[in-house]
Amino acid sequence: MAKHTMNIPADFIIGAASSAWQTEGWSGKREGQDSYLDKWYINDRHVWHNGYGPAGATDFYNRCSEDIALMKEIGLTHYRTSINWSRFLTDYENVVVDETYADYVGRVIDELIAIGVEPMICLEHYELPAYLLDKYDGWSSKHVVELFVKYAEKVFERYGDRVKHWFTFNEPIVVQTRVYLDALRYPYEQNTRKWMQWNYNKTLATAKCVQLFKEKGYGKNGAKIGVILNPEVTYARSSAPHDQYAAHVYDLFYNRVFMDPMIKGEYPEELLQLMEKHDITFEHTPEELAIIKNNTVDYAGINLYYPHRIKAQTKAWNENVPFHPSYYYEHFDLPGKKMNKSRGWEIYPKIIYDMGMRIKNEYNNIEWFISENGMGIENEAVFKNEEQIIQDDYRISFIGEHLYYTLKAVEDGSNCKGYMLWAFTDNVSPMNAFKNRYGLVEINLENGRSRHLKKSGHWYKSVIADRSLTVDLDEEYK
Repeated sequence: MAKHTMNIPADFIIGAASSAWQTEGWSGKREGQDSYLDKWYINDRHVWHNGYGPAGATDFYNRCSEDIALMKEIGLTHYRTSINWSRFLTDYENVVVDETYADYVGRVIDELIAIGVEPMICLEHYELPAYLLDKYDGWSSKHVVELFVKYAEKVFERYGDRVKHWFTFNEPIVVQTRVYLDALRYPYEQNTRKWMQWNYNKTLATAKCVQLFKEKGYGKNGAKIGVILNPEVTYARSSAPHDQYAAHVYDLFYNRVFMDPMIKGEYPEELLQLMEKHDITFEHTPEELAIIKNNTVDYAGINLYYPHRIKAQTKAWNENVPFHPSYYYEHFDLPGKKMNKSRGWEIYPKIIYDMGMRIKNEYNNIEWFISENGMGIENEAVFKNEEQIIQDDYRISFIGEHLYYTLKAVEDGSNCKGYMLWAFTDNVSPMNAFKNRYGLVEINLENGRSRHLKKSGHWYKSVIADRSLTVDLDEEYK
């Protein structure tokens, strides 16, 4: 094992992230302000680990000042969270602002700025209002696209003088993939065409928000607008053409479906042909495609956790079921891979470097940053020392290796501006709730959700203060 030391550029972001629904809790939430996640929890609570969910979360709504003080203690340069669309308004059709919630958001932004932590604000992190899901089928509707842009304008008007980093969506592909493509989550409807329409309408909504942002001059103070994507760094099982093609098609359906129109302004022609072949083409107009082409994002956040390994499909397809992209591929289980056994995810830090080189070579070297990367571990209490501090050396190693490859990408010319850890504190995740813990800060559920820095929190603080990373690597990943 060899030590590697990397200097961290002075302007390089070293922060942490979370979302509104995963931290705030329901304190102060009014009747009728349920989000999609709230409705899922209400209707399907038994699938959430030990019954925890967005109702309690980490109670950030009431304890934001306490958590922001911890951010100052660690020295975060940036903190990313979301505004809960479902709570920001009391009337989604007429975009009437909930002044109490809006004041809370303003207070969070002001307190962050006051301690020197730059706020990064996402407009939607799965917080689609349940009202819009029930009435319009959510992102199936072009009307919801227009309502989202009106909501965005209210947000920009209120906080645009202070916030420099804006994002339309976090992981815009996720909800509909879980709900409509794979039918794993409430309301459990397998509908591939609807999946693709949601994909398209979120891309259109992003372009319309970018257009609004430019036309209204919200970037005059140096502010930028982008999107947080979760492209799956995809590796073929082998060099054989059939495996290479399987990985290529997987990349089209899950990665390029958002990266190409949002960054380049156009959908891949091959993806359009496959959609036509399988009768899942989204409803669109030439005017909408022109808006997408002319309003690409300023920059992109990229969420990366683990690689995706793909091989050619070997099973006979059941022609009685709707098309699914797995018509072309199967997942490949790499023998001997390094694993996070709590989460069931492979650990392969080089995904960050490979993504950095892809953005450099295929996406005009657009400005980007790691907006999420982290390690969820179950039963962390067993790692407490005599002082009751969680000794999460596994997380320190994980962050160190991934940050190393982020800095390597910068060294080799990728326009990467930073690294954001998921997450600042332990928080609620869909279904897993608090089962797997990700935070630099422990949330002790048995002690009134008290906060305690883990060993990784102290380590992260030293990395930020020293602007230097030293990491042990067995060998560099090839």
